[in-house]
Amino acid sequence: MKALFIGGTGTISGGITRRALSLGWDIWLLNRGTRKESVPRGVNALYGDINADEGKIAQLIEGLNFDVVVDFIAFVPGQLERDVRLFSRKTRQFIFISSASAYQKPLGYYRINESTPLANPLWEYSRNKIACEEFLMKKYRANGFPVTIVRPSHTYDDCHLPVAVHGKKGPWQVVDRILRKRPVIIHGDGSSLWTLTHSDDFAKAFCGVMGNPAAIGETFQITSDESLTWDQIYDRIGGALGEPVVKYHVTTDFLASCDPEYAGTLGGDKANTVVFDNSKIKRLVPDFTATIRFDEGARRCVRHLLETPASQVPDPDFDSFCDNVIRAQESAKASFFSGITS
Repeated sequence: MKALFIGGTGTISGGITRRALSLGWDIWLLNRGTRKESVPRGVNALYGDINADEGKIAQLIEGLNFDVVVDFIAFVPGQLERDVRLFSRKTRQFIFISSASAYQKPLGYYRINESTPLANPLWEYSRNKIACEEFLMKKYRANGFPVTIVRPSHTYDDCHLPVAVHGKKGPWQVVDRILRKRPVIIHGDGSSLWTLTHSDDFAKAFCGVMGNPAAIGETFQITSDESLTWDQIYDRIGGALGEPVVKYHVTTDFLASCDPEYAGTLGGDKANTVVFDNSKIKRLVPDFTATIRFDEGARRCVRHLLETPASQVPDPDFDSFCDNVIRAQESAKASFFSGITS
């Protein structure tokens, strides 16, 4: 079986590439070539920017046909219009990576499956994913375009520690604050449930979708069955570091007022309790079980961070942001109680 991955070296796609190779797939990667060190041995690499030069990509794939094409880097419908032009006669299955953040916010019911409505007024990223899904399903119904839609939730790998409130330079500054015994901001009261899925587990289910004719025209969410509160997630990170986490809770609304980006990433995603019903993917891939609990995943991520100096990227702006938010909330509390006693 032969597959083309558009992208193929990211957090989700890297694990899939490795697993598909181990299963004997003939894997081709199409990307810009900016991360050649991440391309596994045994793949066929095609280098080009699909978002910049459709004509060059058409030349690269001329004469090639695939059982599966997966686009890991499509975020808006225009990119999928291009994919349909390029691949409609070149693949038996086209898999689009959508997002579980597309599910309705706020949820009408805490337990999520593929029939949960899609609507996210708080995050443009999610609305674009919804529009992508709608475009592809129209193509499937009208022309038989062989689409399968996959919705991951918060998927991580050993190189990407999953935290909720962080700066633009990644999670290291959160880890640094834990190690320095500085308070770490957690949105809300830390009790909302969240689901984290290791990319190696995600790949097990995804490879069962690839090349499966029963998946054509269908949508599948793929997540772990482990649900943890955000306080528990940070406690497991602290456990992996051997340090207790000084947790400091701040409402999502206040964080979003301090930095509007949190309106989407928190209000439109991580601040919402999510518990996933994975019955559908397990019916399609009966041997799929996520086996990497987050206590183990946290240990892997922390080990990588501590052993890889290049990943220890300081973020003084985010550090100052945390201190300023905490200072503002503490000042408001002091002012309130001062007013009561005066």
